Amino acid sequence: MQKIALPMLALLAMLAGPALAHHAFSAEFDTAKPITLKGVVTKIEWMNPHAWFYIDVKTDSGAVEHWQLETGAPIELARRGWRKNDLKVGDEVTVQGFRAKDGTNTANARMVNLPDGKKVFSGSAEDGAPATPPATPPTTPSTHE
Repeated sequence: MQKIALPMLALLAMLAGPALAHHAFSAEFDTAKPITLKGVVTKIEWMNPHAWFYIDVKTDSGAVEHWQLETGAPIELARRGWRKNDLKVGDEVTVQGFRAKDGTNTANARMVNLPDGKKVFSGSAEDGAPATPPATPPTTPSTHE
């Protein structure tokens, strides 16, 4: 019995690692800080546990800010109508989401307006966040603190 118990515990510990590494929405993002960003896609990472995309946003002063946006898992995005090639580097998008608590140019993207006009929900149904942020007009980060 001991010969089986030790390997089983080791296996359980290895499987629990990724589950423990996954974070809740409230651990990283602030529902009191909704943001709407309009920018040009510079990079896309379509991978688990969350897909990420990056945009350059022009501020009111003309400076460019680099933003990273977290979405749900690729399988969740596909269930909501996203396809891997719906978003391309160079596309201009409008994103509604919530800012990171740490003040970096990071946000959880909830609703994304794709270049073809299609609006897609990009969060996870079980992440504890509101489905969509309150309606806010497009703003630049420098004016939305």
